[in-house]
Amino acid sequence: MKKEDKKEVKEKNVKGEKDPLIDIVFQLKEDLNELQMKNKEVFAGWQRTEADFLNYKNREFERLDELNFRIKKNILEGLLPVLDNFDLAEKAISEDEKKNNNIKGLLLIKKQLDYFLKSIGLEEILTIGMPFDSLTSEAIEEVDMGQEGVVVEEIQKGYKMNGRVIRPAKVKISR
Repeated sequence: MKKEDKKEVKEKNVKGEKDPLIDIVFQLKEDLNELQMKNKEVFAGWQRTEADFLNYKNREFERLDELNFRIKKNILEGLLPVLDNFDLAEKAISEDEKKNNNIKGLLLIKKQLDYFLKSIGLEEILTIGMPFDSLTSEAIEEVDMGQEGVVVEEIQKGYKMNGRVIRPAKVKISR
């Protein structure tokens, strides 16, 4: 209500004249103020609930991502020895034997397994000729050859997925 209107209402009240509409207007203004306050409270509560939900959604996404990684890791930990045995078998096959159709089939199966593992994000950790990294490799032995702290031989391949180590490489490093 404007100042002039309030002044006029006071003057009428002093003179003893009462306008019934004035009481209704005052009541409506009080009701409006009360509803505006309730609206602010409800809106603030809704904003808190929305923020809580978004936080929950983010935490749940992270939890599911971690669960997905652990499931893949468990499966891969079972498959990596099979892959190691394929690698050993391939190294043991001479060039003449690789012409045999049975051996060709075996090597195709290995390639298929390699392709599948790469498609789900498995990467081989490159070690030979690289400086030793204790986060991705495990030193099995130190030998006297080459530059100090460099990996000179790989005993067992290491693998990572999505930048996280699944199995560290077992290596020999120079001292």
